[in-house]
Amino acid sequence: MSLLLLLMTMLLAACGDSGSNKAGDASKKSEKIKLSVWHNFAGDDLRAKTVRGLIEKFAQEHPEVELDAQAIPPDGYRQRLSTVAAGNELPDLFFVYAGSHSAELYKAGLLQPITEVVDQNPEWKDKFLSGAFDPYTFEPDEIYSAPIGMSATSILYYNTALFEKYNVKVPTTWDEMMTAINVFNENKITPIALGNKAPWVAQSTILGSLADRVTGTEWFKNAAAQNGASFTDPEFIEALGYFKQLVDHKAFQEGANSIDNTQAEQYFIQGNAAMMISGAWSLTNLAASASEEQMKVVDVTVLPAIPGGKGEANTISGGAGGGLALSKRTEGAAKEAALELIYAVSGPEAQKAIAESNSMVMYDTEIDESKVSSLYYKAFNLVKKTNITPVYDAYLSAEAAEVINNGLQEIMAGGSPESVAKKLQEAQARSVTP
Repeated sequence: MSLLLLLMTMLLAACGDSGSNKAGDASKKSEKIKLSVWHNFAGDDLRAKTVRGLIEKFAQEHPEVELDAQAIPPDGYRQRLSTVAAGNELPDLFFVYAGSHSAELYKAGLLQPITEVVDQNPEWKDKFLSGAFDPYTFEPDEIYSAPIGMSATSILYYNTALFEKYNVKVPTTWDEMMTAINVFNENKITPIALGNKAPWVAQSTILGSLADRVTGTEWFKNAAAQNGASFTDPEFIEALGYFKQLVDHKAFQEGANSIDNTQAEQYFIQGNAAMMISGAWSLTNLAASASEEQMKVVDVTVLPAIPGGKGEANTISGGAGGGLALSKRTEGAAKEAALELIYAVSGPEAQKAIAESNSMVMYDTEIDESKVSSLYYKAFNLVKKTNITPVYDAYLSAEAAEVINNGLQEIMAGGSPESVAKKLQEAQARSVTP
């Protein structure tokens, strides 16, 4: 009897354990995967709404994921991210900028690669434009983000009606640019609208592209790294000299250093200037503020070639836009969900949707012409067939970027290229030399 009782006791205990395990398994299955994501698509523009919509769609399609998505206004985003990064408390996924921002986070050991999701989707990877992953590639062949936008900063916008009225050729060479500037000045038309109150504008929209035509990209990257090239080299002095030629020939309207970029856009679209050198952001701004009558006379091209320049002619400065990065601390099911979300906001369907929000992408996709502005469609197809060169402040230290930004204002006020080049070299050398 005692043996029978012992066997019955063991059987009941086993059954009890079995029931307990099943309850535990059920509990585990019902537990949601917690995933946090920070981004700066907080505005009311089409692009921001599109990206937020992609994140919301992911949440709807993944009920097993408890998604904490925070949209932080761009002005305060970088500082807030830096604060949590300093305490090693980053969210699972977070929007990062291409260039020094993502590089600093990588060097601090706060990121982990997303190479696996890229390699799992080779057709997606192959349709990114050349150089799209370069700012996010660290270590041999490890990719840390996929861009969901593109920075195109030196598009030459021009008013076709004014060029036709004064019989001016759209410039493809520097001599033709000088001729166009002279003709428009003679006819009381501002040749090039510029709003450089925030001094990054001239650097980002004009200098990067103009200087690359003179020096070539390799020289600039070497100078930025202080690797056998210096900003006091003759080729950079020459590049600043071409910018000074624009100033000396009165290419810009009076007071360009005291009006902002938005005012310059309005000055141009109202027909007061024949040209404007600006970024893709102007496509969105003009689409929101200009009439179709004003828009239909605007076309886009690239800056003209420089005689004897070492760089390519048919280029636009810019590069990969921001993308989502994965925290080093995220693992397990949360990591798998995070990789899926990265693909959801930067995969083929997402790239098409973002492009159709009148926002540039660094991805070869086809868009519905009826869904975008006529000017955006022209620019989108221009950029797709144009090579990209660096924007200076994406490679320079923060101090050096400020020096060149202010230096261009100095040149516009009568300063010398040699003085600006010397100050830039000193600032960049301080940031690179230990």
